[in-house]
Amino acid sequence: MTFDVDVIRAQFPILSREINGRPIAYLDNAASAQKPQAVIDALTRQMSHSYANVHRGLHTMANETTEAYEGARAKVAAFLGAPKPNNIVFTKGATEALNLAAYGLAHEIKPGDEIIISQMEHHSNIVPWHFLRERYGAVIKFIPVTEAGELDLEAFKSLLSVKTKIVSVVHMSNVLGTINPVKQMGEWAHAAGAIFIVDGTQAAVHMPIDVLDLDVDLFCMTGHKLYGPSGIGALYGKADMLSRMQPFNGGGEMIEDVYEDRVTYNDPPHKFEAGTPPILQAIGLGAAIDWYRQFDPQDIHLHEMAVYHHALDGLRSINSFRLIGDAKEKGSVLAFNLEGAHAHDVAQILDKYGIAVRAGQHCTQPLMESRGIHSTARASFGIYNTLDEADRLIEGVKKAATFLS
Repeated sequence: MTFDVDVIRAQFPILSREINGRPIAYLDNAASAQKPQAVIDALTRQMSHSYANVHRGLHTMANETTEAYEGARAKVAAFLGAPKPNNIVFTKGATEALNLAAYGLAHEIKPGDEIIISQMEHHSNIVPWHFLRERYGAVIKFIPVTEAGELDLEAFKSLLSVKTKIVSVVHMSNVLGTINPVKQMGEWAHAAGAIFIVDGTQAAVHMPIDVLDLDVDLFCMTGHKLYGPSGIGALYGKADMLSRMQPFNGGGEMIEDVYEDRVTYNDPPHKFEAGTPPILQAIGLGAAIDWYRQFDPQDIHLHEMAVYHHALDGLRSINSFRLIGDAKEKGSVLAFNLEGAHAHDVAQILDKYGIAVRAGQHCTQPLMESRGIHSTARASFGIYNTLDEADRLIEGVKKAATFLS
């Protein structure tokens, strides 16, 4: 489909809403994106026409729902470049996917084994590894971040050793917007004998993903940032990796047989999907992927970055403006502060003008502490944002700077 932002915006009912008497300028996409009518309709249609539990019934609606649910798995596999649908485990989101990765590999961790992550990780890619530190004696090492907001790759290489068991890094930072060279990092990690995991939460919506080309062992994504529902995400895993991992939850579907004295587990991915899964959410994610794949990824990228750069150019004219993160390779995430002003105050003033941005630590406390700051305001641009909204952001921040000076 030809990229026309006005046509795209018309497909998002919520964008017609007004906030404080002004049209909403929704610039909080790194937290969660809005939903197109196609996704809303897919959920409504499934609930009103054909809904039942999956895998367990022989009646028509159970079969129809199972087909739609497993069809969504195939769409996620194709979207990520996975070889087979069975490489995809459905989860509640990227947070659960990373917890599944940590729990599933915990039995391989011995005291003194090292796990390398980076200072720019979201808490979802920090806390699960602390569980392994607390419970199994793992040692966590952090890749430092440069002043420009890039990973110190020489430091990363120096951290790798025979003790390194896992390397888990973010593909695209939710604060700095930095796009990390994960393919090269994975080569170094594998050469050291480590498992390589990538948090693709932000990357999956801003760039094409090919897990085979990246050669990742595990890769996670979430649905609600990809214009799909909340409560659904996915963990891609190489077949041998999923076989090695222990199941996270126990119950129905994830078992092969249950006896009084033992249980045997189902094959992946079902081994990791205990109980009734997020059926409607998965189908909604499949619909979001169908909708998103109408467009050329390069067109989306160029549009989002044009809005980002337009906003950044205007904001740089404000004396108190300070950009947080200026990596050479980055996506459309713009974190900033105004000198002498709290990020929360900036966000609240912008809200008065109908402009929605995020403010806080963005679940990246180690990153904030490494840069000597407490919080930032963050504007993050998606497929439906416009140059006019970038102008409104610029004017809103100027008013905030004046008011808070």
